[in-house]
Amino acid sequence: MAAAAAAPSKAEVLSLFRALLRTGRKFSDYNIREYTCRRAADAFRDNRALADAPAAAAAFADGKQQLEVAKRQVLVYSLYAPKAKSVVEMKIQ
Repeated sequence: MAAAAAAPSKAEVLSLFRALLRTGRKFSDYNIREYTCRRAADAFRDNRALADAPAAAAAFADGKQQLEVAKRQVLVYSLYAPKAKSVVEMKIQ
């Protein structure tokens, strides 16, 4: 029988959240950058009330997987970044 998964500490959870936000800010495209940061905040907000250790550990493991996916996507998007900025990112003069 497998041992029960230990719940991640508060420091580990905050570190994962900050890493997801940092990775999200690396996207060159405005829409993807905002979506990634918004999705991370929404996921952490939804899982804030998890009380049992196995569910919290599963959510933490899923978050780590999402972080790895985001890191790979940042690399792919940087290879094929558009030359022009989005209209939303252009400065008004």
